[in-house]
Amino acid sequence: MRVLVAGASGVIGSRLVPLLIAVGHDVVALARGPRRTAELEAVGAGVVAADALDRDQLLAAVQQAAPDAVVNLLTAIPADVDPRHLARDFALTNRLRTEGTRNLLAAARAAGAGRIVAQGLAYGYQPGAGLANENDPLWHDATPRQFAPVLAALDSLEEQTAEAGGTVLRFGHLHGPGSAYAADGAFTAQVRAGKVPLVGGGHSVFSFTHADDAATAIVAALDRDAGGVLNVVDDDPAPLHVWLPEFAAGLGAPAPKRAPAALARLAVGGWGVAFMNQLRGADNARARLALNWRPRYASWREGLPVTDTAAKAA
Repeated sequence: MRVLVAGASGVIGSRLVPLLIAVGHDVVALARGPRRTAELEAVGAGVVAADALDRDQLLAAVQQAAPDAVVNLLTAIPADVDPRHLARDFALTNRLRTEGTRNLLAAARAAGAGRIVAQGLAYGYQPGAGLANENDPLWHDATPRQFAPVLAALDSLEEQTAEAGGTVLRFGHLHGPGSAYAADGAFTAQVRAGKVPLVGGGHSVFSFTHADDAATAIVAALDRDAGGVLNVVDDDPAPLHVWLPEFAAGLGAPAPKRAPAALARLAVGGWGVAFMNQLRGADNARARLALNWRPRYASWREGLPVTDTAAKAA
């Protein structure tokens, strides 16, 4: 199969492209400029250049690529996101998920691509008890102000992908090379510096996804006509107050301090407090069944730098 990957140089794309090639697909990467072209060509991918927000440019590039399938991983998330200004920091990503997706799907139709797989988000569910499945609503009731435009853009991406008959894979908190949780990642640096407290008890439940597991799920979705949305997360959702101390200990960092939500709101805003204290974990049963997929990193303990000593101490 000839697969066009939009967002090929991101956290997931950098793991996906060589995997697709390894299993026999012909891969063409969409790049905005020449900066990553040599890296992509070095692993055996073809490259076409276009800005996803330039409709005519993108139409021409996708026509040139002539793909059978399109993978939409379009994002432009800064390495270090300020939760107080999430809407600002995600403004370009929101455009890519709305306008960019619209342009990409139009180009895919014009080129005759028969399969679409897109990257969604598994921690945008309405807070509630237990793990969320794909039938549960997204966070539309009392959405934190800074998160509202991010969620609106995700809604648009999912609706457009559904109308095109494609599949949206809702990934959890990404870890692995290039992620915020990597050894050189922005979140890891904050934890090392003792700057990530347990806000309001740290009750958010995190469902993680390793970048390699995201890549294998995309490969599986290309091979199967699953359709709809699927939670692609690990098997071990964990509250922040469980995994963060272990993560810090594994890094040799100070143990996280505790901070009242009201005080933390002054520093990180409403979305920062919600991120630490309200997120709902996700259930992966449907993806396991529909894609015959299993996470290689079944637990965050297998991908984050957590030591056995830290785990036992917690």
